[in-house]
Amino acid sequence: MQWKLFADIAERAGTDAVAVRLDGDDPTVGDALDALLETYPALRERVLVDGEPESRDGIAPDVNVLLDGADVFTTADGLATEVSEGAELALFPPVSGG
Repeated sequence: MQWKLFADIAERAGTDAVAVRLDGDDPTVGDALDALLETYPALRERVLVDGEPESRDGIAPDVNVLLDGADVFTTADGLATEVSEGAELALFPPVSGG
């Protein structure tokens, strides 16, 4: 399973791509995120926020979590969304330009 990291999230990790291995049946986006944060604990304070609404599963409001290009909080079941072996996950803050 591959995570793509963008902007300041990639800077904190020191890389823009991270492969994680998930064990067990029916892994979820949350399992993949746990594996990422276990490998890169410095990301925890950037990605997670205490007291966030349940609809965001504790993810900071300025962090997007995508599964195969779709926001897991608007098109799926949030961090409970099941992932397959070849899935591509991404974490990135909103980006604006001018």
